[in-house]
Order: sequence, then structure tokens, then C-alpha cells
Amino acid sequence: MVDYFKPRFLLGLTATPERMDGRNIYEICDYNVPYEISLREAINKGVLVPFHYYGIYDETDYSGLHRVKDRYDEKELTETYIRNPGRYDLIYRYYRKYGSQRALGFCCSRVHAEEMAKEFCRRGVAAVAVYSNADGEYSEDRQEAVRRLKNQEIRVIFSVDMFNEGVDIASVDMVMFLRPTESPVVFLQQLGRGLRISKGKTFLNVLDFIGNYEKAGRAPLLLSGENSFFGKVAGEGGRIAYPDDCIVDFDMRLIDLFAEMNKKSLPVKQQIRNEFYRVKDLLGGKVPTRMELFSYMDDDIYQYCMKHARENPFRRYLEFLNDLDELSDDEREVFSGIGREFLALIETTDMQKVYKMPILYSFYNHGNIRMAVTDEEMLESWKEFFNHGTNWKDFSEGISYTDYKAMTDKQHLSKAKSMPVRFLKSSGKGFFIDKEGYALAVRPDLEPVIHKAAFKAQMKDILEYRTMEYYRRRYASE
Repeated sequence: MVDYFKPRFLLGLTATPERMDGRNIYEICDYNVPYEISLREAINKGVLVPFHYYGIYDETDYSGLHRVKDRYDEKELTETYIRNPGRYDLIYRYYRKYGSQRALGFCCSRVHAEEMAKEFCRRGVAAVAVYSNADGEYSEDRQEAVRRLKNQEIRVIFSVDMFNEGVDIASVDMVMFLRPTESPVVFLQQLGRGLRISKGKTFLNVLDFIGNYEKAGRAPLLLSGENSFFGKVAGEGGRIAYPDDCIVDFDMRLIDLFAEMNKKSLPVKQQIRNEFYRVKDLLGGKVPTRMELFSYMDDDIYQYCMKHARENPFRRYLEFLNDLDELSDDEREVFSGIGREFLALIETTDMQKVYKMPILYSFYNHGNIRMAVTDEEMLESWKEFFNHGTNWKDFSEGISYTDYKAMTDKQHLSKAKSMPVRFLKSSGKGFFIDKEGYALAVRPDLEPVIHKAAFKAQMKDILEYRTMEYYRRRYASE
């Protein structure tokens, strides 16, 4: 839809920039973000209420459960929960301990939500289950359940994912995580259901029932404003600062559990490979391009890759795919020759500034790759790039739009030749060379490979990814 319309000005507003489907919403606006407010800032400024987070030890054993698409098998998880009467008692006991007028409990399945509502009703706490196509004895229509919770006709709503986004119950004073916290995005969205300001509400109680599941104890790190908990130690929340008036408290038994689990964690290299296969599975078995892996990769793992060049698959993606035996026959042909070296150069060439991109795009030429580019062809690509969106801001530091528009073609071309052209000629294995009558050329021995479809696809993918990564990095630094 965004691509279909051609507005003179496009403004995007969202309370949930991190999406549950894994897509990167910042790509839509090329990482041009005029304003944002973090969870820490919102609480410190009084826009949201503080949280009192309690990590509660849960004896449920997850070690024998199968994982499907990086999630625990729903049926197995549900059976594990509903056949454990002691877990109902545990949840009810802590619900009573901390007290609540209006609570939300997040469950792993429809059956789990039904059973939780049933067990709370048996114990004298009015509760309902809410999920899509509800037809259970304790289920209720979402709007009616919300109305009844607001009026205190019921005390708890147990749901699956229907309350992650777009639900306004400001008076909720407790949220309970009753399933493994496997996604930072889901964790924060569900937490957010209870952080709204309401009359008489001074904080939100958060009850997180934690067992020996994967990623246990890491999600609370997000409460401090961290944008990644990949590679961090489970349960280290006590060593970092949280927003004003917030509490994070773990049952002491969890500390021992986290220490034991950290000893068993997978090597980083294997975690990156597992993430690749998760994204591949998400794409229906299609090998992801760099851009697809960038869009769908867990942000924690991606951030780690950016900080550790040796483990970063984006720096030499064909080698990464070759190690996994994921190259197609056409890609393997490119990989076995000089095309591989050229692609590796444009994958890894230093890019503190974005100036090299329009030069490389002039060679790519929308898929009709050139062996050499003239001044006019380079200028056309250069201006096309910097005229797009707000790319003009990267033309020079502190430049205004008025000054940019006043630039002459001669000034544009001078900038292109004095910086990126010069650096490309001095980089790598001499792939970029001078040629009489042209602004820049590539070595003649590249000609046999540049017309191969696999080479064109790889070059396009690299340029799109590196451009987007540049703007992501610029946004992060701001």
C-alpha cells in the first residue's frame, strides 16, 4: 500500500515499531525517524506508570518439549500445563499475594486460557477466557470481556495473543506471563497492556512464571531500555538500571537455574545458523536473500552480528551459504570464479559515508550491468540516489535542502569523483580502474560473469542491503 500511493508527504505513527511478524517497519521510511520515546523515558516522564516485576520460580520442566519454528510445540506445552495442578495453585497463590482489581493473563493456547479461567473461577475469582472464534464454557467476546473487566464484574481475562496490541484498558494493574517468554516484541507489547496511567493506579505488578525454557530470564533486560539481550547472561537484571520507581526481583532459586542454563547455551555461530534456518522456514523453504534475512532476523542476533565481524554472515554471504550447502547451481558457478571476489569487495568495502552507493548503482544500472560509466551516467545515478526521500541530508554535514537543490551538476560530479571514485579505485584487488572516455570502469575479466542472472541478483541484493544498513546505523547513532 505504501508503494502504491505517491504522497507529497508521508507521516507514519506507531506505538509498536517492533512487529510480531518480524518485519522491519523502519525500512518503510528509510530509518527517517523524527521523534520517538523509549519505555524508560516514558516512565521517567510520567507518561506510563512504573512496573514491579517479579520473576517467579516455576518447576515446570520444558527440557523434553519439542520446538517448532523456534517456538515450543503448542499442543505439548498446553498438555504440560493443564496436567499440572500444582502450577494452577502457584499462579493463584502469587496472584493473591500481590493483589489485583483488574488483571490480564497471557496463555499459550485457547485450551490453556480456558483452563486458567476455569481454575480461577473454582477458587472464587471471576475470570473469563478471550480468544478468536471463542466457543468454550469460560470464553467470552472480547468487547464484552473488556467491559466487564473495567466494571469489575470480573477480575481476570486470560487470553492468547488478542491483547498484544490495540486494546485500551488503562485500569489494568497486573499482567501475568503464563507461558515461555520467547519474543522480546511480544513481551513488551503484552507488558504495555498494563502500563497506561489510570486514576488511583501507582504501578503495575508483573508476574512472570519462569522455568527452564530457552531464553528464560533474558526478557526483563528489555525493561531497562536495552535494545538487545543476545549474548547477555540470563538473570543479570539486578546489575542494570531500570526506570524510576521500578522494581525487578527474581526468586533466588532462579539465579541457580539461570547459571545452569547459561552453561548449556549454544555457541553463537550455531545460534546464527539456527536463526538463518528459522527465517528460511518462515519464507516457506526459500533461501533468504540478504535483505530478507535483515528484515526477518531476530534483532538481538542481528545486533550481535554487526558488532562481531567474524560471525557476521552479511559480510561474505555467499561463503556463509556455501558452508551451509545452500547455494543454487547458478550461485555456485558465480561463487567458484572471479565474481565471488568482486561481490565480496562491495560487501565489505568501508562505508562510513554513503557516497559509494550511487556510484555502484550506476554500474548496476537497474540490472543491465555496465563495464564502465560515463560522467553523465554517473551523474544521473548520483542525483537519483540523493534526490530520493531525505538522502540529500547525507550529501554533506549540516546542508540545508535549499543549499542542496542549488547544487550544480558540476558540483555534484566533482564530489563524486573526489571521494567515492577515488576510494573505489584504491580498494580491493584493483577491480575499479580508469578508462579513457569514462568516469570509472571495472576490470575486463569481469565481463563474462556480469551478465549472469545469479551475479545480477547478488549485486542488487548487496546494494539494497548495504544502503538500508547504512541508514539503520545512522538512525541508531542518532
